[in-house]
Amino acid sequence: MERLNEILHELGISKVKLAKFLGVSRQMIYNYLDLDDLNKWPKDKKVLLLNLLGVKSVEEINSIKVNTDYILDVESRVNSLFEHSIRNNYQNDNENIYENLDDEHKEIMSNIINLMKEQLEDDDKKAKALITYKYLYHFMQTMETSHELKYILGYMAKAAGFIKPLEFAYNEEEQFIFESILFSAMRLYQGGGVSRSKIAESHRRFVNQIEQKMEEKLSRTLELNTIKVQALKELGFTEINEENASEVFSKIAEIQSRKVS
Repeated sequence: MERLNEILHELGISKVKLAKFLGVSRQMIYNYLDLDDLNKWPKDKKVLLLNLLGVKSVEEINSIKVNTDYILDVESRVNSLFEHSIRNNYQNDNENIYENLDDEHKEIMSNIINLMKEQLEDDDKKAKALITYKYLYHFMQTMETSHELKYILGYMAKAAGFIKPLEFAYNEEEQFIFESILFSAMRLYQGGGVSRSKIAESHRRFVNQIEQKMEEKLSRTLELNTIKVQALKELGFTEINEENASEVFSKIAEIQSRKVS
C-alpha cells in the first residue's frame, strides 16, 4: 500500500480525483488507503484501480516505473473513463429526468434546462454561464434552509415584471418586509451614492461572518469523520455500505451520546 500511495502521488492523482474515478466518497478513499492490503478492497474497486494503473494484478504494482510515458498513458485512461462516465450518467439522467412529474412540473423543468443549455452552448456566454449556474446550484442547495433565498427569487421575479408585486407565495408578512428592505438596498446600490470606502467595514464583517461559518462547518465535518472512523473500528468494518449502514449510524449516535454525557 505504501508503494501505491507513492505511485498515486507521482502521478498527481489526488484523493478527490481517485474518489470520483472509483465512484466513492473522499473519506472512503482514505479508509481504503489505510488498509494494509489492496486485496482487502471491494473487488470492483480493486479492479477499477488496477485498470487505471494498467496492471493485471496487485503484485505488478511494485514493478511500476513512473515516467513520462506512463503518466501520459494513465492520464489518457483517466480522461477516457471520465468522459465515458459523464456520457453514461447524462444518458441515464436524460431518460429518467421527468419521471414522476406531472405536465406542469415537466414544463417548468424543461424551460429551465433549455435556457441553461442555450447559454452554456453560447461561445460568448458559456464561461460566465458555467460559474453562474454553479452559484445557482449552491443557491438551490441552500434554499430549503433559508426562507430569505426564496424571498430573493420572488423579489427578482416581481422586479422583472414576471409576476404581480402583491403576490406573496410564501409567508406574506416576512416576504413583504424583506422585499421592502431589499428594494431600499437596490435603490441605494443603483443610485451610485455609496462608495466602496463607505461600506468597506460592513463588507469586512460579512467576510468575517462567512469565514467563521466555514471554520465551524469544517470543524464539525472533521468531528463527524472522526466519529465515523471510530464507529467503523469499534464494529470491525472498513466502510459504510447498504448492509451495515443502520448499525454504523446507531454506533455513531452512541459515540456522540458518550461525549454529551
